[in-house]
Amino acid sequence: MQISKIKRMIPERLYDELSKVISKLRPCQEKAIKAGMLSGRNLLVCTPTASGKTLIAELVMLKSILEHKGKAIYIVPLKALANEKYKDFTAHYGHLCKIAIAIGDFDSQDAYLRNFDMIICTSEKLDSLIRHNTPWLRDVAVVIVDEIHLLNDPGRGPTLEVLITLLRKLLEDVQVIGLSATIGNPDELAEWLGAELVEDNWRPVKLKQGVYFMGEIEFKK
Repeated sequence: MQISKIKRMIPERLYDELSKVISKLRPCQEKAIKAGMLSGRNLLVCTPTASGKTLIAELVMLKSILEHKGKAIYIVPLKALANEKYKDFTAHYGHLCKIAIAIGDFDSQDAYLRNFDMIICTSEKLDSLIRHNTPWLRDVAVVIVDEIHLLNDPGRGPTLEVLITLLRKLLEDVQVIGLSATIGNPDELAEWLGAELVEDNWRPVKLKQGVYFMGEIEFKK
């Protein structure tokens, strides 16, 4: 799908920015659009690493922000990943919206975040914000859950599950987008999220499986 096909579906400022660097959408991005990504549908996107999942999140977040529908929260499992996403999003979209990162250990409402449009945070930080009844959370319209397969993690899973449940209860019209490269039960998870399942096997670099022995690799045919 050519990016020109979605010109009327996203804000002009966002299209102008993306069209400078993208001419054609990747398979998972096209499937996500057809599944209702730009019309507020919840999605569970399960595709390989580097297949284009992040752009799906960016499109949904920036559309909501630039159309003044509400803030966007991008949840990540690790502080290092939060810092990486903050740098990337700020470099690409810092001139279009106000972006903040919230990963501090200090337990508070972090009222200053009400002045930002896109907030990148860890699940533990968002848990703290919810428990403090942070007022600006009512302004959130989009929630992106990166590495959503960690729901199955004995350490982080319970917190993430409670977070998603609470957010969907607190924000009746919130759009939830789950992203993962590996999910063992995608159909069940999509049903729990009330989401459309987007699956695709395309990857930018072909993955080969082989066995290394005595200095040589024998690839599986």
